[in-house]
Amino acid sequence: MKKDQTIPVNKNEQHTVTIEDLTFEGMGVGKINGYPLFIEDALPGEKVEIKIHKTGKTYGYGKVMNRLTSSSDRVPLRNQMYTRTGITPLQHMSYSSQLAFKKQQVENVMQRIARMPEVPVLDTIGMEEPWGYRNKAQVPVRKVGDLLTTGFYRKNSHDLIPIEDFLIQDPKIDQAIIAVRDIMREYGVKPYNEKDNTGNLRHIVVRRGYHTGEMMIVLVTRTAKLFPTSKIIPDILEALPEVVSIVQNVNPRGTNVILGEEAIVLHGEDKFTDELMGNTFEISHRSFYQVNPLQTEKLYQTVLDFADMTGEETVIDAYCGIGTITLALAKKAKEVYGIEIVEMAVEDAKRNAVLNGVENVTYQVGAAEEVMLEWSQEERTADLLVVDPPRKGLEGQFIDAVLEMKPTKMVYVSCNPATLARDVALLAEGGYSVEKVQPVDMFPQTTHIESVTLLTRIED
Repeated sequence: MKKDQTIPVNKNEQHTVTIEDLTFEGMGVGKINGYPLFIEDALPGEKVEIKIHKTGKTYGYGKVMNRLTSSSDRVPLRNQMYTRTGITPLQHMSYSSQLAFKKQQVENVMQRIARMPEVPVLDTIGMEEPWGYRNKAQVPVRKVGDLLTTGFYRKNSHDLIPIEDFLIQDPKIDQAIIAVRDIMREYGVKPYNEKDNTGNLRHIVVRRGYHTGEMMIVLVTRTAKLFPTSKIIPDILEALPEVVSIVQNVNPRGTNVILGEEAIVLHGEDKFTDELMGNTFEISHRSFYQVNPLQTEKLYQTVLDFADMTGEETVIDAYCGIGTITLALAKKAKEVYGIEIVEMAVEDAKRNAVLNGVENVTYQVGAAEEVMLEWSQEERTADLLVVDPPRKGLEGQFIDAVLEMKPTKMVYVSCNPATLARDVALLAEGGYSVEKVQPVDMFPQTTHIESVTLLTRIED
């Protein structure tokens, strides 16, 4: 095969490289004649023999065949399978180096995208035990061999790898998945086949309250039929006494979206409870609820610390979900207004306010950018604005409304450093000073980064 003159390597060739850096996905970066190669399970400073398995015009991918030197930040892999599925892509890094890596990713975007290298990025807040932390599992069900099997997909594919211990999930959730799987096997429930949209059981979803121990099981099926329900439900309850709710969610579509529109409550109600920041929350099977309970409290405490309220503030909590941050703010504020586009989440939020005896909160259903624009046009004001948007960050219309309303202080909770950096640059142009950024490690062993940023209004 003739070598492309612009690319110094060919597929299947073997080369020796020294790892110079890490990508934001945690892959090692080695270069051959200036051509970057992205390499899984490789750390800066390591010298490795690699095999080229993919090339493009501007970069390629390699696989480690032999590690000639090892970084002092390297720790033994629990199992290569967890890297292949993307469950724990950073498991080869010591936890202290994971925290440093995440801080560096935030610093990179604050410099490259926001053009604000002077903004302090604080050390990442980590966990004492960075394993077994997830309070929610969404596990696909497929046929492997002749058996209904649970596991996880190989990266960039829908090939199911059977897994029983997910390492980063609450061990009781892992045990619950196995128990439900075995009951489904016993009664001959047909696993879903996504190629031709046949079979029935698509996913087993398990949610567990960290403080209450209450458990919810969600069986995602292709059709509303689930036989023999009269035997399956008692067997689940016998095997898992913590279960307070069993919901069947029906998703007939050939789609990667996990949940469908129809829900059938098979046991209890469509809710379980947990506690957060001294408040009790009722959580339905569709509710967004942070998956790392210990770190969520640290995240929300950072929000409160940055807000530094006196008790006289009017606060807006945009993207408020079921009210987890809202109720924490309400204890420190005069009045809090929550905005959320999902009507069911707002109903949950209102119920949670009543449940906790909180009366200084008002919720508004609607898109945050539209409600904020409407409120700014009505000349409403706020002393503090808290935002926790999805990965895409803030809409331009939302930022325009903020600049019109001019809240004195803003606390931005972000799950995507790149969109955070883009947004704070726009807010800074509109008259805000970016004071500091606090990364919080909500997802140890993965590349996901959560952060809290404080902005203050520069007086005109």
